[in-house]
Amino acid sequence: MWHTKLQIAIIEKNVQEIDMLVSQMPTFETQEQMESAASLIKEALKVLQQMKNETGETLQKLRQHKDFLASTQNQAPNTLDIIS
Repeated sequence: MWHTKLQIAIIEKNVQEIDMLVSQMPTFETQEQMESAASLIKEALKVLQQMKNETGETLQKLRQHKDFLASTQNQAPNTLDIIS
């Protein structure tokens, strides 16, 4: 059951579910089950790394758009305001 839930979480890219399942990993009875779990965890790590990279790229693009918008806004005229 754990294997199936982890597979679904990986396919759905559900970070919270992956985290919960990995932190509550059951005890495996056979070598085959352990190898299968290790393989799923490696795949989960790939998915998480990919999502991290995509998030970084999105943040960089947002910063560029923000900088562009700030540079295209009307600049206030240079005035010398002296208040006494």
